[in-house]
Amino acid sequence: MGETTFGRKYAMIFGGILVLAGLVIATVVFPFWNLIRADVYEEVVILSNDNGVCAADTTDEIPKHIENCNAQTGETVTIRYGEGLAWAEIVP
Repeated sequence: MGETTFGRKYAMIFGGILVLAGLVIATVVFPFWNLIRADVYEEVVILSNDNGVCAADTTDEIPKHIENCNAQTGETVTIRYGEGLAWAEIVP
């Protein structure tokens, strides 16, 4: 592997700067912490239970689907769901 030429050396430096600038801009425009949603706990009334899949309305107005649900229609339970998501689970 010989000596790096003058032009190749500066091309590598320029490429590294571009990659670094891209990472900085990506972090500012789309921050990593937006990928991690906060858990919300809420008491809800089960609207229906269709073979172990329950439905409930929450304060965020996104209907929640709860799989492996053994609650009966009309029962009040506490659920946990990700902010802005449609899935939920019953917390004991």
